[in-house]
Amino acid sequence: MDRPESEPSDGPALRSAGQDAPDDDAAPGARSEERRQTRERRRLRAAVLVLVSVVLLGAVPLFFGIRTLSRDPVFDNLDQLGVPAWAAAKTVDDVSGSRWCLLDCRLRERTVTSEKAPKETAQVYEDALRRDGWQPWKVSRCPEQQTKGSYTCWRRDELTLDLWVREPTCVPPPVDGEPAVVPSGDPSAAATECTGSLVSVKVRNAIDDERTRPQPTTDPSLTGEDPFPTVSADPLGEPTPSPS
Repeated sequence: MDRPESEPSDGPALRSAGQDAPDDDAAPGARSEERRQTRERRRLRAAVLVLVSVVLLGAVPLFFGIRTLSRDPVFDNLDQLGVPAWAAAKTVDDVSGSRWCLLDCRLRERTVTSEKAPKETAQVYEDALRRDGWQPWKVSRCPEQQTKGSYTCWRRDELTLDLWVREPTCVPPPVDGEPAVVPSGDPSAAATECTGSLVSVKVRNAIDDERTRPQPTTDPSLTGEDPFPTVSADPLGEPTPSPS
């Protein structure tokens, strides 16, 4: 008598005896390792973002700090005077000394080429200095020696400023076969096309400007004088007797 064929079951097919069964203990370990690697990658990305943020936040102040140390703020202030473009056609800055007055205090010098006459240029710069808070400074030795053109002195806070506006020193065009002519103060030696003016600005710390200190007087009535001076033939006085 034939055996009835077994009906197919809806459940999973039985594995053969030689097929390995799934390792239930290994699967959780693999998932745990994958989660650990994911957490490591997240930590690494977070560390990189923090490092980049620190670099960017530190680089910006460092950039401006280096710029501040390399660029004297006095020159920035002079740039903001608001003079017309024709009064500052060409600017050359020079600085010497220490900002903290180590050995020598800082001296700022600016030379500007103006396209108009000295009188008009001087008026423009003086008006700009007044608007910026500078006050005219009436002091002796301003200038140190007689000069041509307009020479004025100014003070503001802890700084002093010398403004000198004069005609430019022009060099006549060279002649073939002759050496170049050295600039001369003689107006007849200047080229006919030489126009405009030359502006010199000198800014110093007031404590380093000798004109802010008491000046010695040359009035003999204030220096004192001996009415009966004693003059000796021997400038060293009488000889000291030697012991016998």
